[in-house]
Amino acid sequence: MTFSALDSALTGPLFATERMRAIFSDEARVAAMLRAEAALARAEARFGLAPEALAAAIEAIEPGSLDLRQLGVDTALAGVPTIPFVKAVQKRLPPELESAFHKGSTTQDIVDTALALQMRDALEALRRDLAPTLAGLSALARRHRTTLCVGRTYGQHAAPVSFGFKAAGWLAGLADVGGRLPDIRTRTLLASLSGPVGTLAGLREHGPAVQDAFAAELSLGAPPLAWHTRRSAVVEVGIWLAMLIGALGKMATDVASLASTEIGEVAEPYTPGRGGSSAMPHKRNPVSSTVMLAAAGAAPGLASTLLTAMTGAHERPAGAWHAEWHALPQLFGLASGALAEARRLAEGLEIDADRMRRNVDLTQGLLFADAAASALTPALGRAAAHHLVEEAAGAVRTSGRSLRDVIDSLPDLPASFDRAALARAFDPAPSINAAARFVDRAVAAAQPVQDALAS
Repeated sequence: MTFSALDSALTGPLFATERMRAIFSDEARVAAMLRAEAALARAEARFGLAPEALAAAIEAIEPGSLDLRQLGVDTALAGVPTIPFVKAVQKRLPPELESAFHKGSTTQDIVDTALALQMRDALEALRRDLAPTLAGLSALARRHRTTLCVGRTYGQHAAPVSFGFKAAGWLAGLADVGGRLPDIRTRTLLASLSGPVGTLAGLREHGPAVQDAFAAELSLGAPPLAWHTRRSAVVEVGIWLAMLIGALGKMATDVASLASTEIGEVAEPYTPGRGGSSAMPHKRNPVSSTVMLAAAGAAPGLASTLLTAMTGAHERPAGAWHAEWHALPQLFGLASGALAEARRLAEGLEIDADRMRRNVDLTQGLLFADAAASALTPALGRAAAHHLVEEAAGAVRTSGRSLRDVIDSLPDLPASFDRAALARAFDPAPSINAAARFVDRAVAAAQPVQDALAS
């Protein structure tokens, strides 16, 4: 039995990538803890605080040689995994090195530093999918920059846009979040070496220098003060992941709606067997959108857990820190799965331009109501023109006639009314061109983000 869908052999592959699942596996966590301990030994050896041979002896220990099941049993007794981990490693070290192992550090130092190493790998995995997803959305937006499409507000037909404009919206939303990734990595990937209460008193005057050397060994940032109960780095990563998932959820909301039978303007890329139904052979369910929306539904609560954990008391928290262990890996897992599905959509979404055109015509010209009111304004004034078109729209809904015909047949139009201007109001070209200009702006703005993430 599993308590998380991400850890399940049945549902895990649906919601998270194999790479991300591997990064946050128990095996990877133990390997990261060994890396942290080896870096600590090497940093301390520079100042004569540990034998030169200790780091190499730690690195010679294979992570797989540690009994994960026994470590788990012992963690239930100790309350943290570091204590049984330290004992297990000490048993594998030569006796003359054992006493110098883990010197000056504390449980949270090793766990948090290992987490930083895992986060670095995890953010890199997301970067690898972000760049091609942005590239796919850019190509989609450019390809359909002038493909006429219904613009919808409150779920109803509003005014014409292009499908490229919709895709540009997804692109811009993802670029907004993706552009923050380089700074996120710089600010949040921090080594933790502060000792029991944050002062590294056990290393005497060498504490700050060992801390800096430790961080340098791992290519992590060196904070000026312990972050045992300063959790802004973890929270910032978690909030960024929730924002990423939210941007992907917006895309999924649109795709799922556009793929519905009644709209039918797009379809997710077809793969035999994907999106079927156990009862209805005809079904082609939007699996990618489903995965992305499921992640978007779970992410806010997980991010809230991280925010709550910022209230850890004094120099070391009880419970608040442990709560992060539930939330952050799940956010990474959900982000990986949602982003992988978004890439699939960006690179392979099927577009039905003919259906888009038919849907534009579905409301008998009501999409052009605003343009028609503008055409009437010189003769009637803005308020009167708006009222007249609103009344005409009601007649369209009851009669089935087109908006242009209803307005043309009104008996009380002034002689100064320009019927040619009314005809031009129903030409979609101005709306398409207006949308296309913003497509170009969005694509251009996203390009530096895409380039930065691709490098």
